[in-house]
Amino acid sequence: MRALQLTEPGMLELRTVPIPEIGPADLLLRVGAAGICHSDLHVLHLPFRMREDPLTLGHEIAGTIEAIGDAVDGRRAGERGVVYLCWSCGVCRECVGGNENVCRAAGRTAMPPCPGLGPDGGMAEYIRVPATSFVPIGDLDFLQAAPLADAALSSYHAIRGAREQLGPGSVAVVIGVGGLGHVAVQILTATTATRVLAVDVSADKLALAARCGAAEGLMAGDETAREILGRTQGRGADAVFDFVGVDATARLAVESVAPNGAYRMIGLGGGAPEITAAPAGGPGWPWGASVRKSYGGTKSDLIDAVALATSGRLRVEVERYALAEGRDALDRLERGLVTGRAVLVPEP
Repeated sequence: MRALQLTEPGMLELRTVPIPEIGPADLLLRVGAAGICHSDLHVLHLPFRMREDPLTLGHEIAGTIEAIGDAVDGRRAGERGVVYLCWSCGVCRECVGGNENVCRAAGRTAMPPCPGLGPDGGMAEYIRVPATSFVPIGDLDFLQAAPLADAALSSYHAIRGAREQLGPGSVAVVIGVGGLGHVAVQILTATTATRVLAVDVSADKLALAARCGAAEGLMAGDETAREILGRTQGRGADAVFDFVGVDATARLAVESVAPNGAYRMIGLGGGAPEITAAPAGGPGWPWGASVRKSYGGTKSDLIDAVALATSGRLRVEVERYALAEGRDALDRLERGLVTGRAVLVPEP
């Protein structure tokens, strides 16, 4: 089969490799589509090798069951689905409690094995996956289904964790209307009563946010926090979802979140919010506000996101690329040229 593999730091090659062999608890999927995420760029630019042999990238995966392990029940060849990316142990206290994304077997890092970030991923024609990671999608198009595995999963999880702030009359701010942000706008409008303000540096991205249901778009700049306060009677946003995570967006979140509000860090740009134990006041951290840095989401979050998509209330803006165009797609993503989500299709 063909697979897009990281062979050395910064070196990505389309290689011919054996089709994976599966174990008794596994499935072999014929990949229908694989989304491209900023995490793939992060892996590409690591100054060291994640493992000795080449690594197939890709953790947003949708496909069709080609073969089934001997110990797997309840699945059938030809079934279509998306892959839940947290390959957790399934038996620890967190997993049994439905928090597979912070599996105790992963230690303090709390990042269970994830395809494309250790095990081989889905930027290939086939992939081996644990049968427990398979979530059926019915007739949903693979191009729409693949990005649900992260773009929708991570957004849904962050929003669910701030649900109590998102009642009638509330205001939510979405910073960064990229692959995750434009999905988050749709999830917020479909599942909550909040009014969504979108923030981005691009007028095109703000136009996308408007198509996704945002009530208003704000160009990011020195006055953005003041504009958010002006639209919330000086109190601030009840929830701020930062899908960028650099210093500037972290500062914006701190300066615009309301007392008892929720600040959710989803973007991994390395930004450091200035949260101190000083008395609240001015642009600093307000009384009662919470901050949470979440990783991925739970399998239940993914099932809910799939339900939104199959019902027509969530649609991912997609740019389609052939598997051989994977490096070009990653370069476009790095330059900020992708609208929505870039998705690879492993067709000849």
